[in-house]
Amino acid sequence: MNRRTAAFFLVLLALVTTRSASAHHNMSAIFDFSDRVTLTGTVTKLEWVNPHIYLSIDARRTGDAVEPWSVEGPSPSYFRTHDIPKTDFEGAIGKSVTVEASRARDRSKSGLLRLVTLPGGKIISLCPQNC
Repeated sequence: MNRRTAAFFLVLLALVTTRSASAHHNMSAIFDFSDRVTLTGTVTKLEWVNPHIYLSIDARRTGDAVEPWSVEGPSPSYFRTHDIPKTDFEGAIGKSVTVEASRARDRSKSGLLRLVTLPGGKIISLCPQNC
């Protein structure tokens, strides 16, 4: 294979992988970054899976009423590379947390995780990743 053919295939590979990655990560199509919501409630479930983690939270929004919310965060590898262990989130199950999220455009009770305050006061900011 000559250099020209090899270069062509490398450029083609780069275009294909870049296009699929950017299509997957277009969070602004799903979440409204200007519509932020702050939730305080109990973590009921943690899904530590690729390509994104999910927290289920029973949030207290109006008086004593509880609303089930789902917030989506970056991939587990994001947390690994930022020295944030899974155990920090596992320890929050059944306990109260406060999260700031960008609300879903469809106004459902879901959002994109921006900031989380874990039990004990540890604050994890996901900006600029999710902002």
